[in-house]
Amino acid sequence: MNQPPKIGILGVGNLLLGDEGFGVHVINRLQEDYRFPAGVELLDGGTAGIMLSPFIEDKDVLFVIDVVKLDAEPGSIHLFDHEDVCSGNIQTRMSPHQVGLLEILDLCRLREKAPQRIEMITVVPADLSTRIGLSKPLTRAVDTVIALLFRKLEKVSIFPESPAA
Repeated sequence: MNQPPKIGILGVGNLLLGDEGFGVHVINRLQEDYRFPAGVELLDGGTAGIMLSPFIEDKDVLFVIDVVKLDAEPGSIHLFDHEDVCSGNIQTRMSPHQVGLLEILDLCRLREKAPQRIEMITVVPADLSTRIGLSKPLTRAVDTVIALLFRKLEKVSIFPESPAA
């Protein structure tokens, strides 16, 4: 009998650096406002770096929510598919001291334990200063990112429910 795919939804970022914590804010909102079926695991990856590899290696499909360094309008949303992610040409590392997500994915591939499919939903940050909370452009982007994620989940027959429903 076929097992349903293991789906991971990973939000990464540093809550102490304003918009850098966007992925974590989205995960917190998802955990507060929705229920997910068995086989779907959400993780506030924070700044865990290499410690994320066991979570990543255990998944068939991984959706990552993060900020991205692009010359684009703050708050603009950019989607990266599996090929984009595997190419390694996405700049999500905001500090040279971070172990970036792409490096962690490379390690998972070297161990032959990478997800079959990885997609990223990213937003261009407006404010990376030391502060807690999101800028207005990124606060407005949260609902749009959740809607995009839900459309992607529907393609793999995952339908989150609102507890109020």
